[in-house]
Amino acid sequence: MTHARGERSALCDLFDTLGPDAPTLCTGWNTYDLAAHLVLRERRIDASPGIALKPLAGYTASVQEGLKAKHPFPELVALARRPGGVYGLLPPLDEAVNTLEYFVHHEDVRRAQPSWEPRELPDDLERLLWRRLDMGATLMLRRSPVGVILHRLGGGVAIGGAKDGVKVEVTGKASELLLFCFGRQEHARVDLTGDPDAIARLTHAPLGM
Repeated sequence: MTHARGERSALCDLFDTLGPDAPTLCTGWNTYDLAAHLVLRERRIDASPGIALKPLAGYTASVQEGLKAKHPFPELVALARRPGGVYGLLPPLDEAVNTLEYFVHHEDVRRAQPSWEPRELPDDLERLLWRRLDMGATLMLRRSPVGVILHRLGGGVAIGGAKDGVKVEVTGKASELLLFCFGRQEHARVDLTGDPDAIARLTHAPLGM
C-alpha cells in the first residue's frame, strides 16, 4: 500500500469512528464537510477549481453542500475511501498528489480531538514529507510576514517567507514542519526561535498552499 492510500484509509477509518459531527482543524468544517470536500476534489472536476480560486469558491461551496444533501455521511466516506477520477486511474499520480493532502487532513481530524498525540511515522514517510516540503517551502511560506528557516530534526534546512528583515527558526520532525507550513501552526509540535513579535506574527499568518 502506498502512503497516499494508507493515509486515505486511516482517515476514512477515523471518519467512521467519529461520525459526521466531529470537529476538524479546517475552520468552520466538521467531519461531514471534510469528507464532502475530499469527494468533490476528486469526483467533481467542475467544482474543484474553487478550492484554490476565490472567485469560484461560491460555486464550489454550493456543490459541496449538494454532496452532503445527496449522500449520507457513510456514503461520502465510502466514496472518499476509493481514489476517484484520474487518481483512480493513475496510482502514481495518486501517490504524488495525495500523500500530502491525506496526511494533512488525517491530522486535521486527529488533532481536533481531545488528548491527541503525534504519531510515530515510518522513516520513509518522514523522508518523503521532507522532500515535498524542501521543494515547496517557498510556496507554502509565501504569505509569511517574516523570513523562516526550517530545521529538520535529523538533518535538513529549508528557507522561505519574507526575503528581508527578521527571521524565525522553526525546528521539528519533517511531518511537524509540514503541518506548520500548511497553516496548522498552533497544532504543530515544533520549537520556534527568534524575536517574540516575529514568532507571534508567524504563528498567526495564513500559511499553506
